[in-house]
Amino acid sequence: MPALPAVRASLAILLLCLTLPSALSAQATVRGTEEPPAWAYPVNPADVGAPADDGSLRHVPGSTQSYTLSQLRDFFMTPDWHPDDHPVMPGVVAHGRKPDVFACGFCHRAGGQGGPENARIAGLPAAYIVQQMAEFKSGARRTSAPSRLPPQAMIAVSMAVSAEEIDTAAAYFSALKPGANITVVETALVPKPYVTGWHMAALPGDAREPIGQRIIEVPENLEHFVSRDSRARFIAYVPIGSIEKGHALVTDGGAGRTVPCAGCHGPDLKGLGATPPLAGRSPTYLVRQLYDFKHGARAGNGSTLMKPTVERLEVEDMISIAAYAASLPP
Repeated sequence: MPALPAVRASLAILLLCLTLPSALSAQATVRGTEEPPAWAYPVNPADVGAPADDGSLRHVPGSTQSYTLSQLRDFFMTPDWHPDDHPVMPGVVAHGRKPDVFACGFCHRAGGQGGPENARIAGLPAAYIVQQMAEFKSGARRTSAPSRLPPQAMIAVSMAVSAEEIDTAAAYFSALKPGANITVVETALVPKPYVTGWHMAALPGDAREPIGQRIIEVPENLEHFVSRDSRARFIAYVPIGSIEKGHALVTDGGAGRTVPCAGCHGPDLKGLGATPPLAGRSPTYLVRQLYDFKHGARAGNGSTLMKPTVERLEVEDMISIAAYAASLPP
């Protein structure tokens, strides 16, 4: 096993302290006895460690900027590797507000691209972003795996952030154009994965294992993603035939298995009005949302429309829908 990239133990401690035990208990009962698929809800192993900062400067391709490891771990600083890619970041995005409001761009990146462990929010309708923050705060939007820290971070921040800060961040991210950063590959064998930073990564070398009924989504270059580069790219390995199956489910409902997606998300899945786009999004993230809607962890404003869409879906169907949506240009 190679040395695992930095995972911020202090964030875990902070968020676990902020999260009420009663909220975790309520989330644990949402799905009954069924466990969510571990590959879609990666949880850091207990022995994940963070390498010490040796003071050296890190770089990413196409950027003249440089940051130390400590800077890249600072919850109240968004590394701005490519300042020409986006407008000037407002304060809440660039550095948040101490002590409770982390910089939005720390997790979601300066360009709003996010990663498999959280969400791409670039190009989402501003009203939708505001609504989701309200649902995190009210408890309507939760998670089927309460031990995962990314959604717990959103819940904690939603309790502390002001309405003005939410509106400012929503306006910034909604104005950004989402970039294509995922290559979807159908395959029977995948690089052997491991969990780090609440997402999957590929072990170095040639080790392979059967994909089974999973999506294995990994950074093309782990260090670029760990460095919080908005231009980081990903490979999503999906089962053979899943894109075609997903196309059938999305376009005609798969003979009654679900509801065609175009009516709400647009014919090209690029969103419609205040309904969010699905095209080109992380397929791991999409599976989590479908699963959360089905099992009641997401019970907010869109749940009434989503319930008939997901109630007959099995995880295999969710994989196919997510694979197809991710394969589309954003």
